[in-house]
Amino acid sequence: MEQRFEGTPHAEIRVEGRRLVRTEVSNDWGLRMQWEIRRNGQVVAVVNARPDLAYEHPDTAPGTYEVVLQMWYYVNYNKNPQGEFTASRFIEISNRVSYTI
Repeated sequence: MEQRFEGTPHAEIRVEGRRLVRTEVSNDWGLRMQWEIRRNGQVVAVVNARPDLAYEHPDTAPGTYEVVLQMWYYVNYNKNPQGEFTASRFIEISNRVSYTI
């Protein structure tokens, strides 16, 4: 059975203090969805975004945080010698938001 990716998934996210809130995802493929959280340009957390529409990152270290919602895009199971997927990957499905602590 072939998986079909009809439409591009999209959601809007907004920041309320340190709390992140997302809308429902349009054209949801039903695959893994995650928050990618960066502090000063470095990834500090990747959190499952499927269970709830909101998430509050517990890290209170000073810095500029940037957040985006991502969804898994499955192409095939090919991997390189390090065990990393070569064609399948996470794609961004939302706007990027930032906040400063």
